[in-house]
Amino acid sequence: MPYRLAISAVLVLFSTLALAQRPVPAISYTRDVQPIFTEKCVACHACNDAACQLNLGSAEGAARGATKLPVYNGERSQAQMPTRLFYDAFGKAAWQDKGFTSVLDTQSSQAGLMARMLELGHSAPLQPNAKLPEEIVLGLNRENMCPQPGEFAAYASTHPKEGMPLAVTGLSDSQYQTLQGWLASGAPLDQQALAPTAEEAGQIIQWESLLNAPGARESLVARWLYEHLFLAHVYFKGGEPGHFFQWVRSRTPPGQPIDLIATRRPNDDPGTRVYYRLWPVQGVIVHKTHITYPLSAAKLARIKTLFYSGNWQVTALPGYGPARRENPFQTFEAIPAAARYQFMLDNAEYFVRTFIRGPVCRGQIATDVIRDNFWALFQAPEHDLYITDPNYRGHATPLLAMPGQNDDVGSVLSLWHAYRDKRNEYEALRRGAYADAPAPSWSSLWAGNDNALLSIFRHFDSASVTKGLIGEVPQTLWLFDFPLLERTYYQLAVNFDVFGNVSHQAQTRLYFDLIRNGAEQNFLRLMPANSRDAYLDDWYQNSGKVKMWLDYESIDNDKASALKLDARDPKRDFAQQLLARYGELNANPDPINRCENAYCSRPNIDPALQHAEQALSRLVSRPAAGLKVIDQLPEATMLRIETRDGTRGVYSLLRNRAHSNVAFLLGESMRYQPGLDTLTLYPGVLSSYPNFMFNIPAEQVPAFVEQMENARDRYRFEQIVERWGVRRSHPQFWQYFHDLSRYIQETDPVEEGVLDMNRYGNL
Repeated sequence: MPYRLAISAVLVLFSTLALAQRPVPAISYTRDVQPIFTEKCVACHACNDAACQLNLGSAEGAARGATKLPVYNGERSQAQMPTRLFYDAFGKAAWQDKGFTSVLDTQSSQAGLMARMLELGHSAPLQPNAKLPEEIVLGLNRENMCPQPGEFAAYASTHPKEGMPLAVTGLSDSQYQTLQGWLASGAPLDQQALAPTAEEAGQIIQWESLLNAPGARESLVARWLYEHLFLAHVYFKGGEPGHFFQWVRSRTPPGQPIDLIATRRPNDDPGTRVYYRLWPVQGVIVHKTHITYPLSAAKLARIKTLFYSGNWQVTALPGYGPARRENPFQTFEAIPAAARYQFMLDNAEYFVRTFIRGPVCRGQIATDVIRDNFWALFQAPEHDLYITDPNYRGHATPLLAMPGQNDDVGSVLSLWHAYRDKRNEYEALRRGAYADAPAPSWSSLWAGNDNALLSIFRHFDSASVTKGLIGEVPQTLWLFDFPLLERTYYQLAVNFDVFGNVSHQAQTRLYFDLIRNGAEQNFLRLMPANSRDAYLDDWYQNSGKVKMWLDYESIDNDKASALKLDARDPKRDFAQQLLARYGELNANPDPINRCENAYCSRPNIDPALQHAEQALSRLVSRPAAGLKVIDQLPEATMLRIETRDGTRGVYSLLRNRAHSNVAFLLGESMRYQPGLDTLTLYPGVLSSYPNFMFNIPAEQVPAFVEQMENARDRYRFEQIVERWGVRRSHPQFWQYFHDLSRYIQETDPVEEGVLDMNRYGNL
């Protein structure tokens, strides 16, 4: 061997030996583990409804572990202690004191619970894109076992196909090896808390200075603002993408580390001096709780103008307690009502999202007092008597108290009757006052910005809110004035305790029924007087008439409206005039569901998607009696349309269930009118909880539509699912599922978050 080659061989040998002896880099939680959790676990394990409260969106959640105690329980007689991650306890030991058990630690020389659950899931892969075995229960009806480490063997023997990830295409081999290697090494956690950028820190100083300014007037405004923004994922104009912040109450002033005051509600007594602080939202952002709110220099100036430009004064700061919670109109009566209402109108979509998409609207009982689709409008402040007439405001304020502060189970009915009667006294006062006011006209509607027109869709046990008027003209419309908007927000967001007992939850949801009725009555004042009874009869059919007699104040069917509407169908004419008058505010025009001149697609998009939308429009705004496939569809189906050039469009296909009335919390199935169900199709993701997905090449959309039109039974529908459906067992399930989030990121990046798949069906 030549001398140079011999030297080279020796060098290669030594290099190989050195590499072999070099330690393998340790598995990093942040770099290696959290991305796997985010891709394969967070869709089921996040927030209050995480299975077994195991939240895998952060290192803190993974360390906390799991518990058998569910958050959502509408039957408990006693309120339970809150278990909000990053809020009610910190660190593994503190959570174990609250009944949580580690899923990471080894137990008696056996692997930890997570390792064994992953092994069980990896050992029983699903048949690709096949329907799941019927014994695997999914959705909100699933009773999570949440086995303790010592109970795993029994769980595995009785549920051999229910390892993790549950009932879905599982981990890849490399992901499985990474997680098992990490768990075997002791599951070290190295996640660093998110920190603001220098630019964000500067804006935080400005906002914290505003909300912590000295003075009684400043303190009262700060408290009101905090109670209205505590649910917000705040972001700054010019801030880092993906950085969000949350308002909290702290014992420490700005400039010092936050010492969190963790109360059950945001308006509970803090027990000490309060400083309002902004801290970063930690962990993976998930769509279902991602209710965004922008902060900017313009917003700061707007708040100063609204709340500090006048010379109003505060003589004494209100205290805390049940009386202050039940009537925020009295608590904050010193703040000009016009300022409070205008602040809410400026970002009305945010406020409606907090109570439609927030914690109260999780579960059928919470949502079955609203219809499956309706539009929301807002009364102009200058036409709201609560804003303009101090005498009326003085009489109305004591009647605006809300139930839910006393959770005595034995007093539910008496408490309910007392608050119902007070509300009806207010409605009678309102009816009389508005009968003496000028007749409502188009100027009675607020049209300040694109928050003025909202669409709400209920998806059986969840709901969503979107700017713009989407879908066919709905059966009902809501008209919010300030007393109604503020009460709805306080009742369903501020005062609602997701950890409360059955009495608190029943009172809250019964009052929500009155809120819906009040919003409907407000809208009816816009209709011709002689049409109102007929509309009310249509909205409250059968048992609904009993509810009208028992619980609702009668409507004004005498005072005329100033609107000039077609007497043959005044509601539809109102909708058409509304769209024509406020078209520039309609953030989401909808040619698919409301075709004009036979053009049923959006302009200025890929021609292949235009053709697809034109074909898909044949499915919408048709009752189920003529489109039987509706009977087979879940509430929120996603369509992913792929074009030949590699682009794709994403659409929500929403089932709108018809009801004889929505006046009761229970017995919903007895009030269905399935022959009147319809579909709404709209571009984008209009639900945090997709129920199913179809992936369709654009050129096959006409065939898909034709088969949908002919699918009059389950067998024909299953043929559609077999051809285009993305079942939980589909090899590319996660790619398609997370592409929904990517689509949100591309079209409205601030709203992007991981979607929830707990409701993804087994079609």
